[in-house]
Amino acid sequence: METKSVMIVGVGGQGSLLASRLLGHVLLAKGYDVKVSEVHGMSQRGGSVVTYVKYGDEVYSPVVEKGEADFIISFEQLEAARWTGYLKKGGTIITSTQKLDPMPVITGAATYPDDIFNKFRDMGVDVIPVNALQLAEEAGSPKASNVVLMGVLSTKLGIEDEVWQTAIEECVPAKFLELNKKAFELGKECY
Repeated sequence: METKSVMIVGVGGQGSLLASRLLGHVLLAKGYDVKVSEVHGMSQRGGSVVTYVKYGDEVYSPVVEKGEADFIISFEQLEAARWTGYLKKGGTIITSTQKLDPMPVITGAATYPDDIFNKFRDMGVDVIPVNALQLAEEAGSPKASNVVLMGVLSTKLGIEDEVWQTAIEECVPAKFLELNKKAFELGKECY
């Protein structure tokens, strides 16, 4: 199998680590060679964060180069736009519709771009906008947006639900398990 690449992007505190850990567990369980990068960015200060997950028969590096990502999973609209150049032709962006103002917008030095999803479509990018925050709140916590997006991704990867459920059980603390399972299901069902 050729190597596949997934980028998980967002803002610090949105759950990039859990999402990449879940995906890594799922792919390892399916017998792939998997490499997961460390988080890059100002994760503890609300800055941009990116993790890379690569998998296939034999993977040498987790780093995803421009034009190489099969999927970009974004926890925030502007982060999806920031990393679009890394998407390969025919790749897919799965993004939360959530907007978090970066510092230049907060200070008034810039404005948040309008109509990001139509701009993606105009560029020929396959984009799946998901109201992940609303679905996470429905599951019981806005912090579960990351797992909602993993539910959407699961519909694209074609990996059995049981494998995902086992990964959730292995990666999520027991007291948050049912909430995250519900968030995953809501993500799966929304697309």
